[in-house]
Amino acid sequence: MDIQEQYHNLMFEVLHGGNKKDDRTGTGTLSLFGKTLTHKMSNGFPILTTKKVFFNGALTELLWILQGRTDLKYLHDHNVKWWNSDYKRSGRTDMSLGPVYGKQWRDFNGVDQLKNILASIQSNPNSRDLIVSAWNPPEIKDMVLPPCHYGFQVYINNGVVDLLWTQRSADIFLGLPYDIAMYGLLLEFIAKGNNLKAGKLIGQLGDCHLYNNHLDQSEQQLKRKPYALPTLKLNKGLYIDNEAVVIPGHKSVSLINYESHPAIKAALSVGKNLNN
Repeated sequence: MDIQEQYHNLMFEVLHGGNKKDDRTGTGTLSLFGKTLTHKMSNGFPILTTKKVFFNGALTELLWILQGRTDLKYLHDHNVKWWNSDYKRSGRTDMSLGPVYGKQWRDFNGVDQLKNILASIQSNPNSRDLIVSAWNPPEIKDMVLPPCHYGFQVYINNGVVDLLWTQRSADIFLGLPYDIAMYGLLLEFIAKGNNLKAGKLIGQLGDCHLYNNHLDQSEQQLKRKPYALPTLKLNKGLYIDNEAVVIPGHKSVSLINYESHPAIKAALSVGKNLNN
């Protein structure tokens, strides 16, 4: 089943069978728990076409994380502003989001997890330990938002690399399309940089929800027919060279033949403080 069909089926299931739940933002949701999405990368790059997805946003956030950055400046320099509300809610004044994804991937209690798995891919591709975690309990209190997607695992067999990411909270309408695209990019980066073929992308999702102020927009999206998936062109991948992590830049990535329906506007739900 195509990734877009799976996404639409998940949206429909939550919209018409989800549990009514309160949430930290006070908006309210429809929610289901424990869903899986699976995509064969040979079928095209996994970005939705039934509404326009800002590809540069997914690319920028991934590059930001890979570099170990946690600042707003890099995001703003590339016109990514969806972290602004959580930053303002946090009360921070240093233009930092705290020890969020980039800090954990590149410096989890002193451990560069990304460097370690890239080195292991080259030295021991059959390892079952090719894992990166962003869930660091002692540091969560200092983050503007706990990690929604909190870990990923890489699996390599016969020159093919699969990637599975895990997510505690999936905002189906606004956030999940970008999470899918970001981890699709990460899988392609790893494959390109290590002379592997990108295989399956798998998302394991915990609380899958639609906010109450996204229900009409979801109905609108479900009425649209998807276009064919685009393809991704990479001039450079993600790999280890002389003990250093080599990270591609924006100009190394091109999305080819991306055709989509227009964007659908929806409000971002943000809690009043860090404890709700």
